[in-house]
Amino acid sequence: MDKLQTLKGFRDFLPEVARKREYVIEILKGVFKLYGFEPLETPALEYEEILLGKYGEEGNKLMYRFTDNGERRVALRYDQTVPLARVVAQYSQELPSPFRRYQIQPVWRAENTQRGRYREFLQCDIDIAGADSALADVEIIACTLAAVKKLGFTTLAMNINDRTLFDGIDQKYLIVADKLPKIGGDAAKSELVERGMDEGEVDGFMEKIKNLKPSENIKKVFSYLEEMGFEKGKDFVFNPLIVRGLDYYTSTIFELADRDNPSLSLAGGGRYDNLIGIFADQRIPATGLAFGFDRLLETMESQNLFPEGVNTATPKALVTIFDSTLVQKSVEISSNLRESGINTELYPNEIAKMEKQLKYADKRGIPYVVILGPKEAANNTVVLKNMSDGTQQTLPTSNLPTALASQGYTLQG
Repeated sequence: MDKLQTLKGFRDFLPEVARKREYVIEILKGVFKLYGFEPLETPALEYEEILLGKYGEEGNKLMYRFTDNGERRVALRYDQTVPLARVVAQYSQELPSPFRRYQIQPVWRAENTQRGRYREFLQCDIDIAGADSALADVEIIACTLAAVKKLGFTTLAMNINDRTLFDGIDQKYLIVADKLPKIGGDAAKSELVERGMDEGEVDGFMEKIKNLKPSENIKKVFSYLEEMGFEKGKDFVFNPLIVRGLDYYTSTIFELADRDNPSLSLAGGGRYDNLIGIFADQRIPATGLAFGFDRLLETMESQNLFPEGVNTATPKALVTIFDSTLVQKSVEISSNLRESGINTELYPNEIAKMEKQLKYADKRGIPYVVILGPKEAANNTVVLKNMSDGTQQTLPTSNLPTALASQGYTLQG
């Protein structure tokens, strides 16, 4: 191979980026658990027939499908909703009903790669299967709003609509209405004509969509959200232009967008009451939402929502090796720090020069270095060097965990 590189649309995540991804995932997991969701994982590969035909024509085109070595027709996971439907149907006797789960795993789509669009990307889903009530939709919406607030967002609102308001309207025209905020009125009108709508009907169609009124179901959702403390107009709004393109949505649909930039969507979902029944031979109502994880991270980056500590290395202290005679003492110190809950790295070389070890800590972004020479060993002390400002102090070895913990460099910090 002439050039080492990843496949187009696939990415490596080096530690600086991976730490940020991990930070977001941990916050999302915490909020999901707060709302009672349980973790679920499903295989990367499913039988092709499980996934095919569930996402519409575009989904069939973008799905990675192939024949494996056992001559089986298989497909890579396209989203996490259809695999969930298969799980609920397959394990119906083992799972509680309603069943609420969160799932954070990669999915694969053969997209035309461009900024923000990848062929492998992470999805974070929350779903409730087996509940017909609007309360289930509200729990999904409330959990999502709580999660993004925990991440530091202040201008995001859930745009809510009802697919039943579109009964009798051809899906190919609804897709254009869904794109209206992004492409503008003129482009939307041109596309409607391209898709076969009579030019004289376009303006009336657009006005009809824009002037739709909330259904009784939406009014109930709004009432519950207000009872939970969320503010109409700020945290959630009725938006008749939210369509959601996937074929399986049946009623309540929602999309998380920035009030200051409506074209920026960070999550979306809705109620899909008929999908699980395809596998279960009975109607099992369900509702859920998927976060656009990459867009979430990119927006957090642009709005400076990551805390400063995310940019520092995982280890908070590097314990150096002065020479081969003091290895055991350095091992003992690193073990004591780890037992105290402080992320600690022991330099893995008995003969490296101290200058090299300090340069290593600086390149890694490790904030503190512990130096133990013959003089310190004889006096049961260490030198603690602050790498950010170059200052250092000598202190008793027994005081080292407390000194580092006082700077917030504990495992929890």
